[in-house]
Amino acid sequence: MKPRHFITLEDLSSPEIRALIKRAGELKALDSIYEPLKNRVLGMIFEKSSTRTRVSFESGMMQLGGGAIFLSPRDTQLGRGEPLEDSARVLSRMVDGIMLRANCHRTVEIFAEYSRVPIINGLTDRFHPCQLLADLQTYFEHRGDIQGKRVAWIGDGNNMCQTYIHAAALLDFELVIACPSGYDPEAELIERYQAHVQLVREPQSAARNADLIVTDVWASMGQESEQNERKLAFKGYAVNQALMSLAASDALFMHCLPAHREEEVATEVLEGKQSVVWDEAENRLHAQKALLELLIAHA
Repeated sequence: MKPRHFITLEDLSSPEIRALIKRAGELKALDSIYEPLKNRVLGMIFEKSSTRTRVSFESGMMQLGGGAIFLSPRDTQLGRGEPLEDSARVLSRMVDGIMLRANCHRTVEIFAEYSRVPIINGLTDRFHPCQLLADLQTYFEHRGDIQGKRVAWIGDGNNMCQTYIHAAALLDFELVIACPSGYDPEAELIERYQAHVQLVREPQSAARNADLIVTDVWASMGQESEQNERKLAFKGYAVNQALMSLAASDALFMHCLPAHREEEVATEVLEGKQSVVWDEAENRLHAQKALLELLIAHA
């Protein structure tokens, strides 16, 4: 039987996402030993550096009774040109699940095609579904169901933004994306999900009456050489208190971190009362534990 993978948020149905968020909350509140993954092993392949993804998956596996193995292309045959298909075949005969943080989305898809065990997308250039599980859990914790709410994405139309597009369709909320021209999400995604997604140029238009404002760095990993160019392009797209004041009075602010203070977000917003970024970061652990339980323990 083919294993169940988590490559994009769309690999879960709307009821499954809500159930997973509920389960993540239960695991967060658990104060007793719970080891459904005892003797199970997660292989973790990192083509990019990581803090939250590595620590949350590694801690999550330990707390669920299992273990995790860190693998980088530099230390494995992947770095010497072994075909992805062969690596997927070999590794999936030795571990119970594989998480990849990859440069290219196609890498994760190829692993999924040839793996005997569940593949989890820990981030690619197109999507970051594990982060969205944590974001959604955090919103549900503070404000209840996100259905019918208005979410403003301010900044780059990157992998986080594109995963928010999936989330808007799956959980039925309005997503207004404010990007400078030339930094839009994929046009095909905007077209396909136009019932839930709107693209604007003015951050103020997106933020007005929003229930949640979200942003990310202007230059993601691998785009460091574009830093100065992007600073010019994104001038005016910083989330500051003036922008937050346009949102609903009980609006939340999220950022997947790391954050560049006084660049894409003002310190007064990041550290302010509306910010839930530290809960959001912690929930990477709990949401992923619920995901690991679903994909591996219940397989």
